[in-house]
Amino acid sequence: MEAFTDGVIAVVITVMVLELHVPSAATWTALLEDGTVFLSYILSFIYVGIYWTNHHHLFQLVRRVDGSVLWANLFFLFCLSLFPFSTAWLNKAQPAPAAVPTVCYGITLLLTALSWGLLERRLIAANGGEQSELRKALGADRKTRLSIAIHLAATSLALRSPVASCVLYAVVAAMWFIPDRRIEQRLGGI
Repeated sequence: MEAFTDGVIAVVITVMVLELHVPSAATWTALLEDGTVFLSYILSFIYVGIYWTNHHHLFQLVRRVDGSVLWANLFFLFCLSLFPFSTAWLNKAQPAPAAVPTVCYGITLLLTALSWGLLERRLIAANGGEQSELRKALGADRKTRLSIAIHLAATSLALRSPVASCVLYAVVAAMWFIPDRRIEQRLGGI
């Protein structure tokens, strides 16, 4: 399953990279004119990277995968596959960032976070429920719930203030930038 997931993530990143265009002139000014494009690409790349590293950590603590885990993982990968579309629309719509594309980007982030939570719950259920090593490692999982709440608030705010929404999206990425230590600590104790 890890190889399949790695392949999907590689495709997502490749499609995002193909959306980057060379500046029209050989000047710093021309490069800076597309500054928001680079910022949104970097933010999306960080999100995909965060999910990729945490996905690897997550599967280190599980011993069993069933059909419900496979479907939850597929739904998670589908949500990740929306990143190139929502990032490209966020970049192409004017003014940047425009309200509706910012909402779409937020929905992508929110769906991905919700699908991540579903994947965690299915893995926990398939590996012993509340007594599983994964459940013990994740604990109350406040960070995931807080992330979902911020994504929901930011997406709601996007119609009035797209810039503030993008800042909140970046705040969530900053919260997760360092890989989840709870699983690493649990792996050390096994």
